[in-house]
Amino acid sequence: MLRNGLRHVRFIGGGSGSGKSTVARRLAAKHGFRLYHSERFSEYAARTTPDDAPLLHAFVAMDMDERWLNRPPDVMRDTFHGFQGEGFHLVIDDLLALPSSPPVLVEGFTLLPRLVAPLLTRRNQAVWLIATPEFRRAAFDSRGSTYDIPGKASDPERALANLLERDRLFSEDVTREASAFRLPVIHVELGTSVDQLASGVSEALGFNDLS
Repeated sequence: MLRNGLRHVRFIGGGSGSGKSTVARRLAAKHGFRLYHSERFSEYAARTTPDDAPLLHAFVAMDMDERWLNRPPDVMRDTFHGFQGEGFHLVIDDLLALPSSPPVLVEGFTLLPRLVAPLLTRRNQAVWLIATPEFRRAAFDSRGSTYDIPGKASDPERALANLLERDRLFSEDVTREASAFRLPVIHVELGTSVDQLASGVSEALGFNDLS
């Protein structure tokens, strides 16, 4: 049974810029977990065909203006492979191929509540971090990555606005979905420290019981 094969796995999902990667690295190191990042799109593209993952391969074929300028944010959200569950089976394949010891901590925005929920044997196996738009922008600015993607388009400011709005819409979707499955969500607001966030995630995932 798939659930039994993933009992040793914990999941941290949520939108970009919510602190997932930072917290996951900290907790994995502290508790001796293997860390798996689920946003491996170049690798997944090489492991699939356009028939297997049409949204992913269409995205790869687009230039930067097609990706970030020529489509409204809601279309960008609805056609982005990582937001629609495409390739999630590859994440599961990878997790099942790993040994059960050490346990695994998975993080990434591709961990959609509707896909993760059927894999859980207990509620404290997963949590979703949902950042406010203000926190997300501050996070991008603090790590100097705000224009890493938008800067490749012909109109970086408009591309950034589209990207941020797309991510806001996605975060709303994840919040509704997690609520529908009665899964834990942590709302990350401007001023939340890494220590505070790590503490909340530790409690949600039962890491405090491991200390």
